[in-house]
Amino acid sequence: MRFHLPTIDYITRRSAEAKTKQEIVRCLERYLAREIYQHIKAKKPAVNPT
Repeated sequence: MRFHLPTIDYITRRSAEAKTKQEIVRCLERYLAREIYQHIKAKKPAVNPT
């Protein structure tokens, strides 16, 4: 969280909305989970015709 500029901007923006650090981390975790899920869902499984 200390070196990734978009994350730093996000934390600054959420802090201005009076969010606690715990709430900000929870939001980041949800965002990350959604991103990972979209990548997993987009991958097509390899088909091996046998």
